[in-house]
Amino acid sequence: MKNEPHLIASPSPVYTTRRDFLSLTGSGFGMLALNALMSQEGVLAQKPVANGARLAPMAPRPGHFPVKAKSVIWLFMNGGPSQVDTWDYKPELEKHHGQELKGFDKDTGFFTDSVGPLMKSPFQFARHGQSGTWASEIFPNLAQHVDEMAFLHSCFTETNNHSPALFQINTGMNRMGFPSVGAWVTYGLGSASQNLPGFVVMYDTLGRGLPKGYAQNWGSGFLPGIYQGTALNAQGAPINNLDRAPEINAARQRAQLNLLAKLNLSHLHQNSEDPQLAARIESFELAYRMQMAAPEALDIEKEPQAIRSLYGLDDKRCAHFAKQCLMARRMVERGVRFVQIYSGGEENEKSWDGHTNIADNHRGFAGETDRPIAALLTDLKQRGLLDSTLIIWCGEFGRLPLVQKGGTGRDHNPHAFTTWMAGGGVKGGVHYGATDEIGHKAAVNRVSVNDLHATILRLMGMDHLKMTYFFNGRNYRLTDVAGEVVKDILA
Repeated sequence: MKNEPHLIASPSPVYTTRRDFLSLTGSGFGMLALNALMSQEGVLAQKPVANGARLAPMAPRPGHFPVKAKSVIWLFMNGGPSQVDTWDYKPELEKHHGQELKGFDKDTGFFTDSVGPLMKSPFQFARHGQSGTWASEIFPNLAQHVDEMAFLHSCFTETNNHSPALFQINTGMNRMGFPSVGAWVTYGLGSASQNLPGFVVMYDTLGRGLPKGYAQNWGSGFLPGIYQGTALNAQGAPINNLDRAPEINAARQRAQLNLLAKLNLSHLHQNSEDPQLAARIESFELAYRMQMAAPEALDIEKEPQAIRSLYGLDDKRCAHFAKQCLMARRMVERGVRFVQIYSGGEENEKSWDGHTNIADNHRGFAGETDRPIAALLTDLKQRGLLDSTLIIWCGEFGRLPLVQKGGTGRDHNPHAFTTWMAGGGVKGGVHYGATDEIGHKAAVNRVSVNDLHATILRLMGMDHLKMTYFFNGRNYRLTDVAGEVVKDILA
């Protein structure tokens, strides 16, 4: 019996995808039919193929429009900075201080049982620049750059909770699992630097943790993994495993990578519809190239003392954020496409989430960021890089013009927040949209998160309507089914 031939076929393999099933059953006729249908619908043309673009997923590519911006630095004020205490001056709020806001929906904020009366800003405001822009006293250095900024005062979002609001401002959706803005930008444009990640993230280095939602905020979602953000470590070496093992020299490592690439490419030719495979191949090569390029790019000790002082590296209050801003400049200078820096950590009072004392909270975090960000604008401008670098400043939502009972802070406000942009094709010294007289709700020329994303993509040279990726049977885009470009701020 042992020598008799088997009369029953071996068990079927596990089909990991529907395409595997169609390819491996019925002699592949199912896949032939599927290919024909997809070709008729134009779907195959929408998907990446195993050509030069697929094999070099981070190669720089032209956008839909000629633009000035080549890189983005997104300065994210994690926790929700208060618009009425930063850039949206409201004299009427002073007049009505201490009064009840009639008709207020107590479910607007997060703490529904802690709704107090209207509270004026604890900060003084003054006009600055030729534009006469009102700025809070907590930004003495940034106030000198208001003529380079475009302010969007009428931004709003859909949720009053940090995690979903962070997901929405970062991915366009208020739930996890979708590609971030940085992933979409690098997917569309690639990166001018082939030796550094195209998308780099820096978060709080003072032990205050990551923003809520963690790495989902800079993930690639259903896009190939090569487009996700590379988060630099808060402590120790910025990037793990940059140094090769002592027993492996350069020649031996190169030989290993060559063999791995040969095997992977052979597999890729047999699986040309696998969107992740080429990204994995590229990730090995990028890691190798980063061993040479990353240490130099992140070494701020090479900067002149005058530059280090400009950013505030000699000031304990802001040195940590100054270091990150300076590294951001060094990275965009070397062709990195997208850099995102988070100010503040996870817990409420360890971020811009000033529930109990808005004055102390915002004065503290403004003190950490004001000088470094102003220095970044100055440094980019004097190097001729401001025109090619889009700077974005905002949080995930704003704060209520009311006091939160039990303290002198403010609760979350999804109905209004301020975003400003500078450089990268932005018209300086302009103000778009407005909130009502007390800063409660966006009232004039309201700007949704979809509008904000459409504008960012436009400044980077991409049409948000054409920026799509086929997944799960449909075309997805960053702006979902909405979004209008705010053309008034385009230079």
